[in-house]
Amino acid sequence: MSPKLAVPTVLRPRHDVVPATRIARSAAAVQGAHLDLGQLHHWFAGRRAAHPFRVGTIPFAELEGWYTEEGTGNLVHRSGRFFSVEGLRVTVDGGPGGWHQPIIRQPEIGILGILVKEFGGVLHCLMQAKMEPGNPNLLQLSPTVQATRSNYTKVHGGSDVKYLAYFTRPGHGRVLADVLQSEHGSWFHRKHNRNMIVETTDDVPLDDDFCWLTFGQIAQLLRLDHVVNMDARTVLSCAPMTDAEAGTAALHTDTELACWLTEMRSRHDVRTDWVPLAGLPDWERDADTVHHVHGRYFDVVAASVQAGSREVAHWTQPLIRPRGQGVVAMLTRRINGVPHLLAHARMEAGLREAVELSPTVMYTPDNYAGLFGADRPPFLDLALHTDASRVRYEALHSEEGGRFLDAVSRYMLIDADEGEAPLDEPPGYRWVTPGQLSRLIQQGHCVNVQARTLAACLAAAELGDHG
Repeated sequence: MSPKLAVPTVLRPRHDVVPATRIARSAAAVQGAHLDLGQLHHWFAGRRAAHPFRVGTIPFAELEGWYTEEGTGNLVHRSGRFFSVEGLRVTVDGGPGGWHQPIIRQPEIGILGILVKEFGGVLHCLMQAKMEPGNPNLLQLSPTVQATRSNYTKVHGGSDVKYLAYFTRPGHGRVLADVLQSEHGSWFHRKHNRNMIVETTDDVPLDDDFCWLTFGQIAQLLRLDHVVNMDARTVLSCAPMTDAEAGTAALHTDTELACWLTEMRSRHDVRTDWVPLAGLPDWERDADTVHHVHGRYFDVVAASVQAGSREVAHWTQPLIRPRGQGVVAMLTRRINGVPHLLAHARMEAGLREAVELSPTVMYTPDNYAGLFGADRPPFLDLALHTDASRVRYEALHSEEGGRFLDAVSRYMLIDADEGEAPLDEPPGYRWVTPGQLSRLIQQGHCVNVQARTLAACLAAAELGDHG
């Protein structure tokens, strides 16, 4: 019997640059192998016409499957799953400067996944025309899979989530990105989603509500209002990027940025405690809403939903409805020829680490009506009143349509000068390059969901710059 030969150990490069190169090639492809943009808009209109969609607000008493918990007033699902709306007390730095608010408690980790496949040598993304009750136009382009654990384990008793196996079965495809990311820290308490991009070589059956688009085509669609949903935008921001900044310098080194973010997090002692929704200080409840006594911030409402294309055709649920349209803007500058973005280390009560990098401006102007001068948030008036010639990118995007009703912000990239945005940054702000921002996104829980949207929109801005 011959001796068994030892199989040599094969080491591989720790960093595979090929996926980023292939994604960059797809980002440059504004013509897809399946649909051009004219055909896409026709297909999208057809999907809108194919299913009945209807959403309306209802009194809390008409919620089905939900109840007001005795003793707390919390809004809870009868299954004990999905999510609940509860009261939160926030204490900052151990002092009196805290507040109370309603917030969504959803401890499950959902999956936001885009399946990609190569056609004609170019990667294409499998995108879904998905209805969400809170979207202003209801139907938007979403990832291949957009599902909470309660959804894909079918607590609702509905149909299977299509293409789910590519994201839940190890080895079912090649993983190009897989990052845990936060969601809206002002309205969710420590909610995370698994953001994934998975490549397949399978022959994928194409459902009627799905289509294949290049990264470049999606970048073109990001220039339009209310087309690409929040979940797709955050996944796209996690895509590996080519190191276009290799060999270039930045205002701050990567280590300096990491230390600064750690310092910002260490500086704030943020404590959150669950309290009953009933009797929440500064908030009132009537038959139809939970609302702030001064009519600011947001309301909690109930909605009845009909959607023929979803796993369940009819349901009711609570939603958060903001008061007013938001403004989300990143100031940009070329510093010695190198593009930089002005990021803000923003504290949000619902974030796991309390502080993440956010856009320069992230406010609802109506909440600051009547305030002047130093009482106004930094850079807000610059974003509101900047000359159109300085705006590199602008579009209206809605936030997470499954939990928020008509939550719309104007997203902007604005060229600034030294007088408006100095190199010597104000406290809490730092200049970062797009590559540095992307690297922080890859780490997870470092860049908030609004800044990730603007990171995804950078490609759309570059298309406009060159188109």
